[in-house]
Amino acid sequence: MKEVDLNRKYKAIVIGGSAGSFQVLCKILNKLPEDFSLPIFICCHRLKHIRNGLIEALSLKSIKEVKEPDHNEPIKRGKIYLAPANYHMNIELGNYISLSTEEMVNNSRPAIDITFETCAYVYKEKLIGILLTGANKDGALGMKKVKDYGGMTIIQDPEESVIDTMPKAAMSVTKIDHVMKVEEIIKFLIELNKVTQL
Repeated sequence: MKEVDLNRKYKAIVIGGSAGSFQVLCKILNKLPEDFSLPIFICCHRLKHIRNGLIEALSLKSIKEVKEPDHNEPIKRGKIYLAPANYHMNIELGNYISLSTEEMVNNSRPAIDITFETCAYVYKEKLIGILLTGANKDGALGMKKVKDYGGMTIIQDPEESVIDTMPKAAMSVTKIDHVMKVEEIIKFLIELNKVTQL
């Protein structure tokens, strides 16, 4: 793994994933420091007719509270937001989250591309995008937007991914800054938190 630039003042993290990502998210959220100060936006593919279960399961594993935001909810530092089932999660200028029921993108609602693209537009070079294991190409164009706006792009190592389609799709459309195994992602986030506390 090449050295990671932690000198930039990052303001937010966005994480996307699909098949196999639940276990990865549990590992990451379980190791985050309690005082982790950046907001984290998580968009995972979910079954639209099943509204309960995922957030409860993630919350059990997470050191910090995980919540599904309400429409037009203000963004707070250190909070973890999970895109609700059957809603696109948009990050908006003015520091709030909006939800929409617009058409599915990549056969998904919530769509990872939408959350990543709106995050990239708002946070630009202050954003870190992390794309995990998954079985389709959703999130690839979102990662390209993160890169185009100057943010940092990280994918889960395809060799470690349960299904490598999603991280490989991102690699095919944009330059990825870092390819990391899950333990490296966790270590990176812990180090990042130390820097953002300064």
